[in-house]
Amino acid sequence: MDLSSTVAAKLVLSAALGGAIGLEREIHRKAAGLRTGMLICMGACFFMIISAVAATHPEDDHTRIAAQIIAGIGFLGAGVILRERGNVLGLTTAATVWATASVGMAVGTGMYVSAVFATGMILFALVVLGWFEAHIGIKVRLTTFRLTTTEAGPVMKQARHIFVEQKVRVLHTETRRSGAETVVEFDADVSLPQEHEILKRLGELPARCETVPMEIQRDS
Repeated sequence: MDLSSTVAAKLVLSAALGGAIGLEREIHRKAAGLRTGMLICMGACFFMIISAVAATHPEDDHTRIAAQIIAGIGFLGAGVILRERGNVLGLTTAATVWATASVGMAVGTGMYVSAVFATGMILFALVVLGWFEAHIGIKVRLTTFRLTTTEAGPVMKQARHIFVEQKVRVLHTETRRSGAETVVEFDADVSLPQEHEILKRLGELPARCETVPMEIQRDS
């Protein structure tokens, strides 16, 4: 296989692996989605290929570009970390960006089996461990509980009582008018079991209820 075919095969493989990781983030509506994952992995792979090709002499340092990739990805990862009302969001996505770049670098250096295995480990951490954390209640997320009602006073009072009963501290409350109705929003850090129970209780009030996870940031 000539150089061009080898490079193309590596880029396709790295794009596929990065896309698989990015798709998981896309499904969960995180910042670094499908296209971002593909571009990060493929870009890191191509830089590694360029580095190897450019180092035509024994004294050339072909690790220099690799070091710069790691530093550059650190800045990119920092861009998806947000602070929202005292909470830090996006750390998992930032770590995923960093790990995805390592998969691309592995493909670029010809470590195909290792790259596929690393992709599997990354997806295991995101999907399986993420599900485990959420369902046993050890992971909390900043969530907005939105109530739309024509009886704002009584609904707010009962809603606050529900949060107290569930031992959940309301971090922020906001109300606004929407035509003849009032929209009331409560921000709170809750686990998945707590969210389900609170939604169930709020659903018994004379109001339309929904949740809006604060970490939702769409890929552009």
